[in-house]
Amino acid sequence: MTELTIIGKPDCHLCDVARDVVEQTLADLPEDLAESIEVTELSILDDPALYETWWERIPVVLIDGELHAHWRLAQDRLSKALCARS
Repeated sequence: MTELTIIGKPDCHLCDVARDVVEQTLADLPEDLAESIEVTELSILDDPALYETWWERIPVVLIDGELHAHWRLAQDRLSKALCARS
């Protein structure tokens, strides 16, 4: 199982875009691969440690706890990273 984490906050336009990119990327992956990816969303407003670490870089996307991207998320790069994990 691959864990993909989106860190953002409510009412964040770039966070909405990142979420859309993740959803489209998963929809375009082979079904068995997409089903092996667990997506979690966290808000920096709910966790002071997340806020302290990431507030200047949201949205942030982590794959298995490692930084994949911040600010802007590229669908082709995300797809390649997720396929490499399978």
